[in-house]
Amino acid sequence: MARPQFPLQSKVNQPASSRFTFEGLERTNNPGPGFPGLKKRGQHHGNRSWIRIDHSGESTVLELDKATIMRRCSLPGRDLRLLDPLFIYPSTILGREKAIVISLESIRCVITADEVFLMNSLEACVVQYKSELCKRLQTSREQSDDLPFEFKALELALEITCMSLDAQVKELDMEIYPVLDELASSISTLNLERVRRFKGHLLALTQRVQKVCDEIEHLMDDDGDMAEMYLTEKKERRDSYNEDIYDPSNILGGTEIMSKSAPVSPVASVSGTQKLQRALSSMSSSKHGSLTDSSSGGENIDQLEMLLEAYFVFSDNTLNKLLSLKEYIDDTEDLINIKLGNIQNQLIKFELLLTAATFVTTIFAVITGIFGMNFETSVFDIASRFNWVLIITGVSCVAIYICFLLYFRHKKIFPL
Repeated sequence: MARPQFPLQSKVNQPASSRFTFEGLERTNNPGPGFPGLKKRGQHHGNRSWIRIDHSGESTVLELDKATIMRRCSLPGRDLRLLDPLFIYPSTILGREKAIVISLESIRCVITADEVFLMNSLEACVVQYKSELCKRLQTSREQSDDLPFEFKALELALEITCMSLDAQVKELDMEIYPVLDELASSISTLNLERVRRFKGHLLALTQRVQKVCDEIEHLMDDDGDMAEMYLTEKKERRDSYNEDIYDPSNILGGTEIMSKSAPVSPVASVSGTQKLQRALSSMSSSKHGSLTDSSSGGENIDQLEMLLEAYFVFSDNTLNKLLSLKEYIDDTEDLINIKLGNIQNQLIKFELLLTAATFVTTIFAVITGIFGMNFETSVFDIASRFNWVLIITGVSCVAIYICFLLYFRHKKIFPL
């Protein structure tokens, strides 16, 4: 039986999906085959919400991926990992060729010479940083300010971070002092548990403040790192360097010098294009050398150093508050240990006296027990004789107990 033959469907070449990208935002005109309206898996993987703040104080919320940030700010991938909220990194300030990477508590941003990319978040510090930076930049346009754009953004990040940490220290200080005073007056399990919880919070806060303080101190100790943070000045040097390279007067002057200095030979002559290339290469090497020398040797870092020094003093003061609070906790613990030791010594003394009294009473009980046995003796012939036995035994027990007390006093176990 012959198989029924179906007509083959002609394959139509579908046009590839046309895509265009604007600042990391990828859109697709034609999503390709499949259900319309459904996004492909992994199409927007890695995009995060960033707040872009320019030098005029205007803010824009963008969805940017890591590659766009790396390309726009000339940063390696390991620097952007410091800004990832999924990972916990200590406070860090890094100066790069075209950007400053800041990770201070909840403020995670990348600062360039013209704009700030702030990782969007609903935390109070991030909202305060955005609003305050926009306000200061808009105010600085009306007033003359010598501070570069990157230092304004850096200063605000340090200010908000230091003030936030100091506010947390003050709040902890107000909460822990009453608990410590109550614990010193009455030792209880509830008060001890509260102090233990506050002490753990204190140690964690001390490490955070210590890291911020160490990071600022590390920057102040390294002049090269501070020089790397002058982004505006480096950008102006690059712009002037590029203008000098492509200046027609410099190019013509260089070719004229080459033509005058080079010997003319009819046998081996150099074409005009090669002369122009040599002139450009010699000019670029000389300009690049002068640019490197000026950026490494003549950098004025006093402005940044004074800015960092102010916040270093502020953070160091906050750290001293934490250390004094820790010392107060240690003093309270020592006082509690002294009180507990004193109570323990009193219990030991009482136990010693009770043991001596028990020993003396046992002697009296042994003697009365012996005379209580059923045996014949002349003591029982007269009734008053047994009374004298009890009296003599009691006086002897009291004398033995007094001897114990005198011995304890002689050994200075406790004063009597």
